[in-house]
Amino acid sequence: MIPAERSQAIATSHAPVPAVRGRIVSRQGLFDRLDRAARVTQISAPAGSGKTYLLRSWIVESGLADSAAWVAVQAAEPDPQRFWISVLDALRDTIAGSKLIRPLTGAPDLNGWAVVERLLEDLEPLEDSLWLVIDDVHELRSAEALAQLELLMVRAPAELRFVLVTRREMRLGLHRLRLEGELTEIRAADLQFSVDEARALFEAAGVELSESGLAALVRRTEGWAAGLRLAALSLARHPDPEQFAAEFSGSERTVAQYLLAEVLDHQPESVRRLLLRTSVCERISGELADLLTGGSGGERILQDLEDAGAFVVSLDGRRSWFRYHTLFADLLQLELRRTEPAELAALLGAAAGWYAEHGYPVEAVRHAQAARDWDLAARLLSDHFLGLTLDGQGATAHQLLARFPAEMVEADPKLAVLMAADELLRRSLEAAERHLARAEQEATAVPADRRGRFQVNLALMRLSLAQRRGDLPAVVEQAQRLLAPAEAAEAGSALDADTRAQALVTLGTAELWALRAAEAERHLEQGSALARRIGRPWLEVGALAHGGWAASFRSFALATKQFGQAIELAREHGWTGEPVAAVAYVGLGAIRVWQMQLEEAEALLDQAERALRGEVEPAAGVVLHQARGMLELARGHDGRALAAFGAADRLADLLVAAHPRLAPMRAYMLQTLVRLGDIGRAEQALAGLDDTDRGELRTALAALRLTQGDPRAATDTLAPVLDGSAPVTNPGWASQAFLLEAIARDALGDPAAAGRALEQALDLAEPDGAIFAFVLHPAPELLQRHARRRTSHAALIAEILSLLAPGGNGRVASPPVSRGLGGIVPPRVTEPLSGSETRVLRFLPTNLSAPDISGQLSVSVNTVRTHMRHVYEKLDAHSRAEAVERARALGLLAPSSRRS
Repeated sequence: MIPAERSQAIATSHAPVPAVRGRIVSRQGLFDRLDRAARVTQISAPAGSGKTYLLRSWIVESGLADSAAWVAVQAAEPDPQRFWISVLDALRDTIAGSKLIRPLTGAPDLNGWAVVERLLEDLEPLEDSLWLVIDDVHELRSAEALAQLELLMVRAPAELRFVLVTRREMRLGLHRLRLEGELTEIRAADLQFSVDEARALFEAAGVELSESGLAALVRRTEGWAAGLRLAALSLARHPDPEQFAAEFSGSERTVAQYLLAEVLDHQPESVRRLLLRTSVCERISGELADLLTGGSGGERILQDLEDAGAFVVSLDGRRSWFRYHTLFADLLQLELRRTEPAELAALLGAAAGWYAEHGYPVEAVRHAQAARDWDLAARLLSDHFLGLTLDGQGATAHQLLARFPAEMVEADPKLAVLMAADELLRRSLEAAERHLARAEQEATAVPADRRGRFQVNLALMRLSLAQRRGDLPAVVEQAQRLLAPAEAAEAGSALDADTRAQALVTLGTAELWALRAAEAERHLEQGSALARRIGRPWLEVGALAHGGWAASFRSFALATKQFGQAIELAREHGWTGEPVAAVAYVGLGAIRVWQMQLEEAEALLDQAERALRGEVEPAAGVVLHQARGMLELARGHDGRALAAFGAADRLADLLVAAHPRLAPMRAYMLQTLVRLGDIGRAEQALAGLDDTDRGELRTALAALRLTQGDPRAATDTLAPVLDGSAPVTNPGWASQAFLLEAIARDALGDPAAAGRALEQALDLAEPDGAIFAFVLHPAPELLQRHARRRTSHAALIAEILSLLAPGGNGRVASPPVSRGLGGIVPPRVTEPLSGSETRVLRFLPTNLSAPDISGQLSVSVNTVRTHMRHVYEKLDAHSRAEAVERARALGLLAPSSRRS
């Protein structure tokens, strides 16, 4: 539908249904709503929203031209008699009305109430549907006429349908109709053009525009029909349509003329002043409007403007906050610059002060920046930067910081600290360090009344940087300073709560990655409780996520619960794609690997990888790559696992030397080299480690010694792990150590000791279903013998054996680390066999040909031959017999029944 500028005043008392001319954009969704409408329909929207054209095109398309009476109320109509005569005349122009309604002429004593009674009497026999469309009802300025119209709507026969078209809400007692289901309402939002409708409108006007240009125009006009129509008219003669679309605004000449004529020029001077002076604000309240105008009653004026359809939109249910339509705001700002240019900076500064005083720091900084009051903007942002980041608005804080001139950022140490914080959040630890060093050098330039805040911000950034680098002594030093009572008193109570919570969580995080789980858990619990009490959910998510890792040292079940709480809280606030939630996704993903729930694990790790910025969270990045490597090991992709651990090792360069968090990752790297048969490289990597006392590294060394055929050395290596003097990070690692002990004792011919160690391994694995170790170091024969003895873990053993069986859900294709003494490393598959390949493999020991196998499996011969070729490649075999031999050695096929 092509919208038009407001109709000219109608000279006659009524008008027939206007003809539809030109090409119209069909708005079938709105047509359907009108077809299904209740007895009374109200269409309420600002000027130029396309109300009249919607009805005209609907009437024509629905074939209602002979049964729709159209009344156009004259501008500021005060005369009830003239209005009612036009209603009767319009009804008489319809087929049904011409037969029933008596003519009426004006007379000095003609009473509107009597006219309504007479009309009701005439309409009583009405059998066919009849529509009465009253356009511009808002122009009817007679309270008496409005009351009479309400009476007609209430008492008219059901066959008479009313359509009221207005720019503002009407006081017609429509609430009663609404409660009775007799009212259909179509508002401005319903009339907004979609991109598809706008495209059709532009095509009808002969205008070609790219999809991005069209989307920008729809966004800029907010789907306003007149705005799009005016844009189309201008584009038709513009030499560069794309540039015009990008720059289109309310200051464009045709749009400005329209809005001036239809909206602004109709307002009294007091309202015009309010609109112009408040246009500097993105959103406006009554109190702020009163401040900027020096008047009163601003809220009532804004509410009345919204009711009048004057491009004012309320933003809350109480109608206390408002904004202006984008194009209307452009026009108002243009008029303000034209009429009161000297007032602009003062208005922006006043707005900035009001926003800051009332707890709206983002708006405060933006308005100070717009006023080019950079000192005020820097002070405000410095005061609120921490709060913004703790509220999950780090991206907003970054945008505000980016608006400062580069020369001011270079000259102001307060902004240098904020630049460091921004780098820590987004990009580079090295850049953050440079900004902090500059801020410290220029600290004396900070005014005395700002120095306390500056020092707190500086200490927090130093604390965060030390935590990111894994420098636990520096973290403890900075945290103790921030948590000291004297520092808190100097900073003030509100700052103290934020600072204390941040310090506790940062300290706990550093202790966590340093593998000091008990201390980490205590500080993270304190930080989480404080964050919850002061209403900082962003900080609480971080505390819960890291606290889950700390809890995993004791129990995967406890950790899972805490990770779930962190993810749910992040989801409530829309932060699941943010780094603060990624730590929880990594932790939960790692647990799912331990539990061999690999599909869920992969989804969780993918989610974490999308959100985490490893270059500024290196410790979290290390554990993400570690978990990814574990996943690949569980699937038998040893080469991919080694690549993941290598990525973790490279990221570790951002941490302080010999960081404790690297021990588990490097232990997995060693085990992967062992699985790949690269014993020399494993020994070389082990020799390069400074500290091998961690239980994880001892466990990896035991696996290496077993592969080298030295189970006695393996048991010696494992002894400190088993007695607890060489700690491990979670029960899964402890279970792995006992499993390797069982394998070693079995190789040493001590089945009783092997059974005891295996039972302890199962004891540790059972509560959380952490069976990854049994896949990493498969020992099916040992498990089968143990199941035949007295064990409390028969079901768990059955589950593990099902995974270790050939084609065990496609997740395991790796043999045991060692099949006995002598240091013989068995052959390995280069890649796990698929389910289809495993089915073909089972036929290879038979005398069946490829066509015979295809008949057995109901697949084509070519498919069988393709699977056979893949089996040969994965088993590194060159013939069918060699493939069978290697498959038996790997345990993928049963041993041959032949006797030598």
